[in-house]
Amino acid sequence: MACLSDESWVSLPKMLSERLTLRGGDQNEEEELKKTSFVESKRTQYRIEKVFPVYALGISKPESDSIVNSGDLIADPIWDAVKEEAKLEAEKEPILSSFLYASIMSHDCLEQALGFVLANRLQNPTLLATQLMDIFFDVILHDTGIQHSIRLDMQAFKDRDPACLSYCSVLLYLKGYHSLQVHRVAHALWSQGRKVLALALQSRISEVFGVDIHPAAKIGEGILLDHGTGVVIGETAVVGNRVSLMHGVTLGGTGKEVGDRHPKVSDGALIGASATILGNIKIGKGAMVAAGSLVLKDVPPHSMVAGIPAKVIGYVDEQDPSLTMKHDATKDFFEHVADNFKDGRSTGGQESGSGKK
Repeated sequence: MACLSDESWVSLPKMLSERLTLRGGDQNEEEELKKTSFVESKRTQYRIEKVFPVYALGISKPESDSIVNSGDLIADPIWDAVKEEAKLEAEKEPILSSFLYASIMSHDCLEQALGFVLANRLQNPTLLATQLMDIFFDVILHDTGIQHSIRLDMQAFKDRDPACLSYCSVLLYLKGYHSLQVHRVAHALWSQGRKVLALALQSRISEVFGVDIHPAAKIGEGILLDHGTGVVIGETAVVGNRVSLMHGVTLGGTGKEVGDRHPKVSDGALIGASATILGNIKIGKGAMVAAGSLVLKDVPPHSMVAGIPAKVIGYVDEQDPSLTMKHDATKDFFEHVADNFKDGRSTGGQESGSGKK
């Protein structure tokens, strides 16, 4: 801090404030000084951002005509919950109060807070947080679809992940949620023809979060990307609404096709950890793919598949198994499968034995 001396971001506002107090009386001079202080503060802020992470500065909210404080117009219970949780956490852990204020409480809406958090997680020496914030704000605040999705995704994480403590923790810490929201921005940019920038964001998602989602991939809303690590989603893949994907899931091509070559996952499906689904095949509505399975053919709706290669081993009762998150179905179900398997082997052995006679 000593190297910043009297140009520091702390002393400058104080110095300007004192000058305003002394000069009072002349309205024109006061207005002129306010303009000067704004310009100087922006210049100083730019210099400081090269030295310190943006979240540590507690910078003020961006001033733009494109930003609308929708909280004054309609209710936003998720954003209200995030702010309330942040206040409580700041009281419990004072050491995090500056971080929580800069990340959440200093913002007017969930869109701004999310853009701020994502920018700080993805920044590097050549892609500054301020640049990323501009990108995220511009895209998210002009896309009502993304605004809707970020809330439904947050609710999905809160409802389906038993390790999720609060809405606040989803916003601040869960990289599955972060990678999903950056993909939404990248997909919007890709659709606008800004493919190089979209690919740059995809690259940063892969480097920082260990998640590789092509910007052209289409992903619905109410998605749980649990843990996120190792998830790969190809260019022509489509993921429906209310889908839950565990870590290590691959929605890939077979390597032999061009064009539309990736899986289509229907609404309400649950894809288990490290499941690999290859080719332009369809995972039916409400289907469940067991962990570690290799799926090469279409999966019927509400069916349960497992194995290498995956085969139908039964059917699920739930409309959307992605919501109940019962990866192992029930003990009774697997006991039933095991009994049938034993009976089949016994019958087969007797038949082969009688044939020899």
